Amino acid sequence: MKRSTEEIIEAIGGKENVSAATHCVTRLRLALHDESKVNKEMLEEIDVVKGAFSTNGQYQIVIGNGTVNKVYKDFVALTGVGEASKDEVKKAAESNMNALQRAIKTLADIFIPILPAIVTAGLLMGINNLLTNPGIFYSNASVVYMHPQFGDISSIINLIANTAFVFLPGLIGWSAVKRFGGSELLGIVLGLMLVHPDLLNAWGYAEAQEQGAVGTWNLFGFEIEKVGYQGQVLPVLVAAYLLAKVEQFLAKRVPDSIHLLIVPPVTLLLTGFITFAAIGPITFTVGNFLTSGFVSIFEAVPVLGGLIYGGFYSPLVITGMHHTFLAVDLQLIASIGGTFLWPMVALSNIAQGSAAFAMMVATKDEKLKGLALTSSISAWLGITEPAMFGVNLRYRYPFIAAMIGSAIAGIVITLAGVYAPSIGVGGLPAFFSIPTTFWGNFFIGMGIVLIVPFIITLIIAKVKDKK
Repeated sequence: MKRSTEEIIEAIGGKENVSAATHCVTRLRLALHDESKVNKEMLEEIDVVKGAFSTNGQYQIVIGNGTVNKVYKDFVALTGVGEASKDEVKKAAESNMNALQRAIKTLADIFIPILPAIVTAGLLMGINNLLTNPGIFYSNASVVYMHPQFGDISSIINLIANTAFVFLPGLIGWSAVKRFGGSELLGIVLGLMLVHPDLLNAWGYAEAQEQGAVGTWNLFGFEIEKVGYQGQVLPVLVAAYLLAKVEQFLAKRVPDSIHLLIVPPVTLLLTGFITFAAIGPITFTVGNFLTSGFVSIFEAVPVLGGLIYGGFYSPLVITGMHHTFLAVDLQLIASIGGTFLWPMVALSNIAQGSAAFAMMVATKDEKLKGLALTSSISAWLGITEPAMFGVNLRYRYPFIAAMIGSAIAGIVITLAGVYAPSIGVGGLPAFFSIPTTFWGNFFIGMGIVLIVPFIITLIIAKVKDKK
């Protein structure tokens, strides 16, 4: 193992090129001084290396579960960089990023920690749909209708599933304030404050406004509507930034002896007043405007929308920009009851898996065959990094084949109006999060991304093999 680690160090430009290093479950995560010094071909020839890529200012080397711990231990000993936390490596990597990359990374840092809760909620909502929707297991009835004893089970599943979406501002508030350098506890309180039961539910705002039933506060002659922000993203993001900055400002000026009595109450009060008076109404309007824009584009030119988003989602993953669309998905779900973007994400993941699987069938290289098989299964279950960076991008044409298949499927399901009321597992299990009325069209799209990338990749691989 030590010899392989020495080869990795040589391939990345020597120990002098390493600024900081850490690791996750499968990958060595490095902040390098100069990524142009990396010899990627040499790196990918090393036995323990299953792929390598650069993202968000970090150079990540895919090694595998368990093995990465041993490599990292040797890496630290050989380079002398010292063990670093993921946050330390992220900070070191930020020096290599421009303003847009830092903005994208900020959104990623906020949404990635809460993604497991959202995906789990989507999967559970899908299971509840299987129990409550008619026409799945019985021609004109649901499982709950035919078997009433499952009614309470379905009700509990639905409650658990909806919790993450009902209290979404609380999750975002925690993660955003943490990212902006404030108190995570105050972030949670801020988010929950925006969905307090005393406030008008955001989903009933339009109807209440028509009926003139929106309650108000009267503050010094100003009327502020008592409206909640259930499912909203922008209000809590902006409010979280303000809260963190107010808290930091006060913390530097208030003595420690009275910190608890002054900083948290003043921070929450000031942020709360500004949020309900200005941030909430403004960002709510902006969010609805952006949502209307997306919907209008896809309604006006569905073929173009499906082609672009379905085909080019994978390149967005390379740049890290795909994380920004999670906020768009959540905003669409809150505004119109579902997202037409996420189903294309699920199909894009499957397409990458199909292309990698074709490489497994075509190649005679045993190492590549094993990597392609495991990474294709991973992609079909929603984790595309091993397939994309370990196989498809290395040979390019499988990646392009996956984009073609995903673009065609994106057009098909967009024309059919397929949407998801929640975000679930972005692979083969994705149909659980799709309303049953759209299963037929979604399965057609799934068939396209399973077959088209596989056939294109296999044909090109065979042609190249004959040369």
